[in-house]
Amino acid sequence: MEYRSLGSSGLKVPVLSFGTGTFGGSGPLFGAWGNTDAAQARRLVDICLDAGVNLFDTADVYSDGASEEILGAAVKGRRASVLISTKAGLPLGDGPNDAGSSRFRLIAAVEGALRRLGTDYIDLFQLHAFDARTPVEEVLFTLDTLVRAGKIRYVGVSNFAGWQIMKSLAVADRHGWPRYVANQVYYSLLGRDYEWDLMPLGADQGLGALVWSPLGWGRLTGRIRRGAPLPEGSRLHDTASFGPPVEDDRLFRVVDALEEVSLETGRSVPQIALNWLLRRPTVSSVIIGARNEAQLRQNLGAAGWALTPGQIARLDDASAVTAPYPHFPYRRQEGFARLDPPMA
Repeated sequence: MEYRSLGSSGLKVPVLSFGTGTFGGSGPLFGAWGNTDAAQARRLVDICLDAGVNLFDTADVYSDGASEEILGAAVKGRRASVLISTKAGLPLGDGPNDAGSSRFRLIAAVEGALRRLGTDYIDLFQLHAFDARTPVEEVLFTLDTLVRAGKIRYVGVSNFAGWQIMKSLAVADRHGWPRYVANQVYYSLLGRDYEWDLMPLGADQGLGALVWSPLGWGRLTGRIRRGAPLPEGSRLHDTASFGPPVEDDRLFRVVDALEEVSLETGRSVPQIALNWLLRRPTVSSVIIGARNEAQLRQNLGAAGWALTPGQIARLDDASAVTAPYPHFPYRRQEGFARLDPPMA
């Protein structure tokens, strides 16, 4: 397993990490993903560690904390061998302080996560969403307090806009508070919006991308094909409305390209889609998930090999979309591109 620095930090993380959204799955979203119990989770953790995958990602909102509880049980007795990433900030209840990033909410969220995980520290704590109602200074001072207390070691964000990250980094620098080193983002061959602003920001400011839903919300599993109905049992029957939308023409253009490369390489469609992400700038780790051992072993096969430049170019072309303003002149006109050439 290859390891990379998490952004500009000194923390090394595996290029593939494991997402625990299926652990204890309940409700319309997480219940459709899977319902892994503690014994099954421990077996999946065993397989990950055998493959060199030691970073496990969860969140308090995943099945109302059940994911954290089961992950904690699965790593019990080997805490020093794993890295735990969790997130907080999305609503956990209807009360006025049950959501957001206030000092009240963050301290309670970290204490709750530590209790559910059965640990006394969190390796990476991320804000799950930007809280526009809480001053950035309050958020960052609280995170600094938690770092100094030894309860969290590194901080990051997820689902932030570029200006929200930059404002936070400026405030952190002004006061000497911890800087965000991770940005957990949606990125896939079907969703390349990350490339316009957040990728250059990450490269400039030292944020490593932790990629969620790298298979395009379950659309790049190899089971969806042009001219065929949505497979029976696909989670998309129940969860498509929760995830990012994709136009059919673009979906099948990407699927066709993946199947073509699959025939050339002997690799599966999801392995190729994941490997493409591993070659992208700023990506520190791609978060894979699995309902069972077979899916996990399949996804682990995405590391340790490389697509050819020609294959990457074909996947780039099949997944390309028109850049939004103000980015499109830099992609279309030589004069603009000389000033700010594309990263990828």
